Amino acid sequence: MESKLYIGLVVDETRQDNVTRDARRAIMIDGIPVSLLGAIALALGSSPDQSTADKAWWIGVTGAFTLSVVWVLVRAFHRADEYQRKIQLESMAIAFAVVLVGLQIAVLLDATDIVGLRPLSEAIVIGGVGIWFVIADLRTRLHR
Repeated sequence: MESKLYIGLVVDETRQDNVTRDARRAIMIDGIPVSLLGAIALALGSSPDQSTADKAWWIGVTGAFTLSVVWVLVRAFHRADEYQRKIQLESMAIAFAVVLVGLQIAVLLDATDIVGLRPLSEAIVIGGVGIWFVIADLRTRLHR
């Protein structure tokens, strides 16, 4: 009886490890195109002298980046179990705090005319998404 219970626990742990690994892989696979889209949006918006067409491209790519982040979030939450959702929400909370502090520093730098707000705000938001991915991945890896 004890051996069956032990084998059942091992099978459950293996299944949970596979689910965790699949969830991490899905987030990274979904996250790579989103990160590339964010980098493109950053590159398009970094030029101070833009034509109307350049601004339209920048707004379109930034909108696509925003929608893709939402899409990744929805997919991640639908795939995840309760513990994975907890990790995702805690990771997003930490990244959100980092983004808020970064944006506050960017506003101060813009107010003193050291650096413009627009290029900094894009980098901060994209960096916040990256921080969220990294923290969620590390917490998932360290859980095992």
